[in-house]
Amino acid sequence: MTQFTGTRKRQRSNSRMIRIVLLISFILFFARFIYSSIGAWHHYQEKVSAQQTSLSTSQDRISRQ
Repeated sequence: MTQFTGTRKRQRSNSRMIRIVLLISFILFFARFIYSSIGAWHHYQEKVSAQQTSLSTSQDRISRQ
């Protein structure tokens, strides 16, 4: 009888630890996703502004000729 109670307690403890580890893993994954999304958005904005700058520079060259 005591073995059964000890096993049940151990399973409950293991289950709780698994949930905690999974929760922490999910939080870290979600944080990395947000961080990379912000970085990608900034990179995209820089790329667009660089294209607009090069486009306006090439249009100025064409209009001067």
